[in-house]
Amino acid sequence: MQYSSVVKRISGETVSAWDIHYAACDAQERGEDAIVLSIGDPDFATDEAICAAAVQALKEGDTHYTHVVGRPALRAAIAAKQAALLDLPVTADNIAVVAGAQNGLYATAMCLFEQGDEVLVPEPMYLTYAASIQASGARLVSIAQPAAEDFRLSVAALEAQITERTRGIALATPNNPTGNVYTLEELEAVALVARRHDLWVISDEVYGQLTYDRPHQSVATLPGMLERTVVLNSLSKSHAMTGWRVGWVVAPTELVGHLDNLLLCMLYGLPGFIQAAALKALELDEQIVGQARELYRRRRDLVVAGLGQLPLLKCKVPEAGMFMLVDVRGTGLSSTEFAWQLFRATGVSVLDASAFGASTAGFVRVSFTVSDTALSEACRRIARFVESLEAGR
Repeated sequence: MQYSSVVKRISGETVSAWDIHYAACDAQERGEDAIVLSIGDPDFATDEAICAAAVQALKEGDTHYTHVVGRPALRAAIAAKQAALLDLPVTADNIAVVAGAQNGLYATAMCLFEQGDEVLVPEPMYLTYAASIQASGARLVSIAQPAAEDFRLSVAALEAQITERTRGIALATPNNPTGNVYTLEELEAVALVARRHDLWVISDEVYGQLTYDRPHQSVATLPGMLERTVVLNSLSKSHAMTGWRVGWVVAPTELVGHLDNLLLCMLYGLPGFIQAAALKALELDEQIVGQARELYRRRRDLVVAGLGQLPLLKCKVPEAGMFMLVDVRGTGLSSTEFAWQLFRATGVSVLDASAFGASTAGFVRVSFTVSDTALSEACRRIARFVESLEAGR
C-alpha cells in the first residue's frame, strides 16, 4: 500500500531524540530511581482556580460544540493580553484559538506556504519545526546561529539564504533550547530582511513572559511588521497547562479567516470547559506567571551552581525559559554518547541537543521541571559522572 508524500515530510531523525526521554519514563514506571530532565513539562499542577473553572463548566453542561476559532469572550481576553504585551492594537478579530502553539504553527504554515516555497528558520530550533513547516510542502532552510557566537542571529546570515522561493521566516524568542531572548538588533535584522523581500514572519513567543535578564520584545512591534507577522503564544508553559492544549495565533484578520476554514476541518473548536479554564487563567495571569518565573529563575541558578564549576562542562546561562544548554565537548564524548552514558550510569536523563540542529552538536539540554531537591540530586549525579570521566583519562 502507498502513502502520501506528506508522511516523509513529517518524519525525520529528530524523532529519535526522544528515545532517551521515553526510556527514563519507562524506568520511573518500573520504580527505578530515574530523574527526568529531558522534557519541558512543569512538575507542578495547574492552579486550583483554573481547574475549578473547568469543573464548574462541566457541571453546567458545557460539553457541546463551540466556535471554531474560540468563543468571543476568550478571544477578547486573549486580544487584551496580547495588546498589553505588544503595546499594539490587537482585537478579537486578530485571534484564533488553537490546540497549543504547536497546532498554531502547523495551521499557520498550512495557510501561508505551499509546495516549492522556502522558509528560513534560525538554528537551533525546536524539534517539530521542520515537520510543521514541511507538511505544507515548503522546504525549511536553516540559518546558522553558531555556538561560538552565542547562538546569535545576523542580517548577513539571513540574506545569505534568500532565494526567489523564500516566502517566510519562522523564529522563536525566547528560544528553546538556547534560552536566548532576541536583542533589538536581531529583531531589526529579521524585520529588515522581511520587509526587503516581502516575507511573512512567524514569531513563536510562548516563553515571552518567562524572561529573567533581558525583557522580551516582539518583532511585530517594529515598523512595517504588524501586517506581516504571526505571533504564536499559549498557556502551556507560563501557566503549567501543557496538557490542556490551549494556544492562540495573533494574525491579520484575513489569515484568521483562513485559519477558521482550516480548523473547521481539524479541531472544530476547543471544548467549552477548556475555554472556561483558559479564561480563568487569563484572569489570574501575572499572579501565576510571576510565581513560575521566579521558580525557574531559582532553579536555573541552582543548576549553574551545581554544574558551572566542573572543568569539563560549560553552562550557557539562559535569559529565559525552563531549559539550559550544557556544552559537553570537553568530556570527549558526543552529546548523544554523553546523554546515554549519563542515563545508564546515574538514571538522569537529559536531551541530546544535536536534535535541535548542527549548531548545538556537543550540547545537552537540561530542564528545570523537577523539584529543587530532585534537581540538586541530579546535578550531584551529573557532577560525579563527569568527574569519573575526568579520572578515567
